[in-house]
Amino acid sequence: MTDTAEQHWRRLGAAMGRLHAEAPRVQRWGEHLARTLSGGGRLLACGNGGSAAEAQHLTGELVGRFRADRPPFSAIALHADTSAATAILNDYGEHEYFARAVRAHGRPGDILIALSTSGTSHNVINAAKAALQEGLTVWGMTGPGPNQLATLADDAIAVDAETTATVQEAHLSIVHALCGAFDDALGATSGGAA
Repeated sequence: MTDTAEQHWRRLGAAMGRLHAEAPRVQRWGEHLARTLSGGGRLLACGNGGSAAEAQHLTGELVGRFRADRPPFSAIALHADTSAATAILNDYGEHEYFARAVRAHGRPGDILIALSTSGTSHNVINAAKAALQEGLTVWGMTGPGPNQLATLADDAIAVDAETTATVQEAHLSIVHALCGAFDDALGATSGGAA
């Protein structure tokens, strides 16, 4: 099947149009994230492949900055520690990859954002289960629902899109909207950026 740029952008535009309904949810997530991180909590994020890239993009915006200069916050992309990753994969297998890292780094009250375009990635689902057992809040970002991750998470955004590429592009827009909501809430609760 040939996929032209025009077809790709048409699918993306349709998915983004449907995503407008999620704006209040992203705003709530940003406010919750600001309270958690400014109170000393942390964000953990995980995903495979392109979703791993989105997870690392998110944590990079929080440790660095998104719009304005502000203090750094604790945000960890669980796939980014390659030494721990290879040891966990070797000793425990792929299904425990993220779950073990959640148990190591997560504390009650922290947040896990779990990304899976299918919503069925076993290592991401196991991370969500571990996070719930450890008392973390779990937010899922998935492709079309219903799916296991969206059902398991405390809250989820299931992007209604035909292709993995479109889901990942929508996830990036959610990451940016979440960072904007986070910065806005942080400014409202801390009196502005440092």
